[in-house]
Amino acid sequence: MAEAINRGVQELNFASIIGDRFGRYSKYIIQDRALPDIRDGLKPVQRRILYAMLTDGNTAEKPYRKSAKTVGNVIGNYHPHGDSSVYEAMVRMSQTWKNRVPLIDMHGNNGSMDGDPAAAMRYTEARLSKVAMELLKDIHAETVDWMLNFDDTVEEPKVLPAHFPNLLVNGATGISAGYATDIPPHNLGEVLDALIFMLNQEAKGQAVTLDQVMAYIPGPDFPTGGIIQGEDDLKQAYQTGQGKVLVRSKVRIEPLKGNRSQLVIEEIPYDVNKAKLIQRLDEIRLSKKIEGISEVRDDSDMSGVSIIVELKRDVEAEAILAYLYKHTDLQVNYHFNMVAIHNYQPVLCSLQQMLSAYLDHQKEVVRRRTQFQLMKDQDRLHLVDGLIRMVSILDEVIQTIRQSDSKADAKKNLVAEYDFSLDQAEAIVNLQLYRLTNTDIVSLQDEKLSLNEAIHMYENILNQPKALNQVLIKEFKELKKKYATPRLTEIEAEVETITIEKTMTIPEERVYVSITKEGYIKRTSVRSFTASDSTDLGSRDLDYPLFVRELSTHDAVVILTSRGNYLHLPVYELPDIRWKDLGLHWSQRYQLEKGEQVVAVFSQKLEGLDSENEDRLVMMTQSGRIKQTALSEFTTYRSYKTRTMTAIKMQDEADRLVAAYQVRSGHTYQVALMTYRSYGLRFDLDQVAVQGLKAQGVIAMKLKEGDRVVAGFLIDQAIERPQVLILTQRANLKRMDLEKLAQANRGALGTLILKELKTNPHRIQEAVALVKGNVPVIIQGDTGQTWELMAFDIGLSDRLNNGSALQAEVDLGQVVGLHIARLKLLDED
Repeated sequence: MAEAINRGVQELNFASIIGDRFGRYSKYIIQDRALPDIRDGLKPVQRRILYAMLTDGNTAEKPYRKSAKTVGNVIGNYHPHGDSSVYEAMVRMSQTWKNRVPLIDMHGNNGSMDGDPAAAMRYTEARLSKVAMELLKDIHAETVDWMLNFDDTVEEPKVLPAHFPNLLVNGATGISAGYATDIPPHNLGEVLDALIFMLNQEAKGQAVTLDQVMAYIPGPDFPTGGIIQGEDDLKQAYQTGQGKVLVRSKVRIEPLKGNRSQLVIEEIPYDVNKAKLIQRLDEIRLSKKIEGISEVRDDSDMSGVSIIVELKRDVEAEAILAYLYKHTDLQVNYHFNMVAIHNYQPVLCSLQQMLSAYLDHQKEVVRRRTQFQLMKDQDRLHLVDGLIRMVSILDEVIQTIRQSDSKADAKKNLVAEYDFSLDQAEAIVNLQLYRLTNTDIVSLQDEKLSLNEAIHMYENILNQPKALNQVLIKEFKELKKKYATPRLTEIEAEVETITIEKTMTIPEERVYVSITKEGYIKRTSVRSFTASDSTDLGSRDLDYPLFVRELSTHDAVVILTSRGNYLHLPVYELPDIRWKDLGLHWSQRYQLEKGEQVVAVFSQKLEGLDSENEDRLVMMTQSGRIKQTALSEFTTYRSYKTRTMTAIKMQDEADRLVAAYQVRSGHTYQVALMTYRSYGLRFDLDQVAVQGLKAQGVIAMKLKEGDRVVAGFLIDQAIERPQVLILTQRANLKRMDLEKLAQANRGALGTLILKELKTNPHRIQEAVALVKGNVPVIIQGDTGQTWELMAFDIGLSDRLNNGSALQAEVDLGQVVGLHIARLKLLDED
């Protein structure tokens, strides 16, 4: 029993079964679904749609018919797949923005460039377009091979005669197993001219080069127009079948009133979704990735594409356009991958291969059509010869027919007595009596003459390749005259390099930028600043401004932090806040380390830094290290909107950046350092090397155990007598000349600048350089109180003097620091 059940069961390896089945499936979808035939440029579903419409009489000169009827005919007779795939293929063949010459003339909603779907097939009507009739012409003249359909009930063509080069004219796109194709559309007239040239060269026995072909076909001609850049890239793609070219929109800049302008986008790249492009443009406007766009709208109508990008006043339209080219689909790369089915297998074809394969197909079609017409005319000539001979013996023929018993007997007698063929005898017995007039005899003789001429012409075409080529040339010229249209896509030889300078995309405006010690940042319009009291800057208690300056929106600020990091902030991106308001705290936007504070702030131009004679930043650390770094190295980095970047490498977790200064090119400087234990040192800046951002610098000053640098200064030798104001932890103030500091080489210990006491010795809490002389200074205490005095209220002291005790009128408690009243100086300026 078990043997009977298992009889016929085979044990097979699962991997081999899967491999075999997938191989069959892959072969099917490669040959019979996703890739076009190199001869007619059609996929099977497209070919079946066109043939089904022809057989149903749904042709260009007839009224439209409901699309659902065509879909039903296709899936019922030819295409063993779903109705949606057939209708989608039908819709695509009708879309003027997808095809250079649409093959389906559809009446109703067939989608849009915005990606809108077509109406359901029950709502639309369609018929073959006039140019599609050229693909199907002569199909019943035995010009192509036929095969049975999926259920062996009817025949369908394996390929269409295709009297115009559809593969190149309409292009193709598709994905199968292991293969994909992307063939761009081309201009019909140009392709026909290239084919005519190739036929003429063939007649001369001369080879055709790619350069010669490209003289007629300079590049793709997209139905959406646009501009293609890069002749060299085009040549490479046509030569190998693969490559990419740059396709950009056609845009004109239109001036408006009030020193404003707008971009008018009249053509967009091929296969770009217009609605998504407009959405992307509007996202750029809303996110303010570039300043200067005021409105984006779609004014497209039946006459064509029109996308309007209105710009703000005094904005460089060319710069905005360059940015949009780079960051949107106003400019895209079109990738050539010219794969087609050739001799039943997928082949990556060059332009010349495609043209040659099409010509071979057309020659075969014309030969088979000519052979069909030759046989047809030869058969007719045979009958005409019999009829003419019959007239010469008319009475005998009539007598024979009258004496015959039937039609079959009459035919038999005619063959036997007068040596007519069966076909001639059939024609004679079917002849109507009125055809025996003299007029019809003359017409038979004229017909014989014309048949002889036609037969001679057909034999000449079949026997003479040059005659065959002339037939093709004549037909191609007729096609060009009938269907050719002007080129839509412009071709430019060179690829334009897009260089975007941020300053060109930003309206220039003068603003005031303020940054406080506690990290509150803002920019304020000149109008808001002038309408306010300049000293009334919004800030918290004990906070004070480190940087207040009038800048341009084309500038940037570089903030150095106590952890040796920096932020690079373009001014136009800073929050626009009124002068009296607090500003944005930097912790709300940037990831900072615990306890990280602002140490110094510098301004720079966004673009156009002079790399040869540029300024540098000098940085000094608590551990006694120093470094110079070019200001140009402090630039915008990838994550500049959320994170800091290293400016100088710290020695350890306890190390801090204590001071930073800008070095002007061409000036001579000295460095002055002071430590907590009141050691001071002065040396020339020339001893400090220029290093990159990641470096930790060189040793500036030798430190005793437990000591640290608390203040550092940069002395411009052009300043006559720079002074320093020192605050000790015991609330003593001392004013002295910086020149009193010991001058030595970098790395020395330095000398004491305060007299060392046995009990509770003075230690330097804070120090500020008095570059502008008698400036207002503010002392801060841990009680939250402050006291303001003028610097020169403190007497000038010698090097080892401990200064004088602070006679505060308010209870400061323990002093925690001092700083120059920058807003007071601003008010005086």
